[in-house]
Order: sequence, then C-alpha cells, then structure tokens
Amino acid sequence: MKASLRGPREFQRVYRNGSRYHTSSMTAFVLSNDLPYHRLGITASRKAVGKAVQRNRAKRVLRETFRLSKTSLSKLGNHYDWVLNANSRLVTSNTAEAIIEFEGIIQGVAQREAEDSRLLTA
Repeated sequence: MKASLRGPREFQRVYRNGSRYHTSSMTAFVLSNDLPYHRLGITASRKAVGKAVQRNRAKRVLRETFRLSKTSLSKLGNHYDWVLNANSRLVTSNTAEAIIEFEGIIQGVAQREAEDSRLLTA
C-alpha cells in the first residue's frame, strides 16, 4: 500500500487542484482521491523553515501530527491527498499545538464536504 505522495507530479496535482487551508504553523493542500486511504506529502523549505536540523524537526512533527490524527481523518466521508507545508513557527511549537491546528484543518475539510453534499442534493 502506498501511503505517501511520491514525486513532483503528485505534489503539483494537489497544489493545482486542491483546496488550501492555512494556519500559523502550517499550510495544508487537500485533494480528494479515489483510494481507500489518505496519502501524505510533506515539505519544509529552507526559505520557510531554515537549516536542515529545523526542517527535519518540522517534518517529524508533521508526520507525527498526521499519525495521531488518524481517528479524525477516518471520520471524513472521502479520502484525500494531503500536502503539508511547514512554516517557521512549527519549529518552536510542540506536537500538541500542531495537532490542534491540524484538527481545525480537518474540521474545515469536513465542513466543505457537508457543503458539497448539500449542493448536490439541492
């Protein structure tokens, strides 16, 4: 099972066609997929985050945040490709703060699902 996005083509597809959700420590791009699972892609650029040690920490925090949010993700009606971009604030925050922000993003995706289903039934 392929649980992560691989290659620039898959990232670019999510960037171009997905929805953007922004918080103080991350930006999430979300695009529905037809797979039976969610896929994750993570970026932490030198410009946004800084040195390699900080970028690696930011990526670890984002992976752990996604892993710990599996319960909330399973409540969504669809499965999605997620690209999480780290911001500089993520390096100084802890995982608990990142989880709270990511849960807010998940709620935003759930609201969008509800709106889309209302539009389809109307």
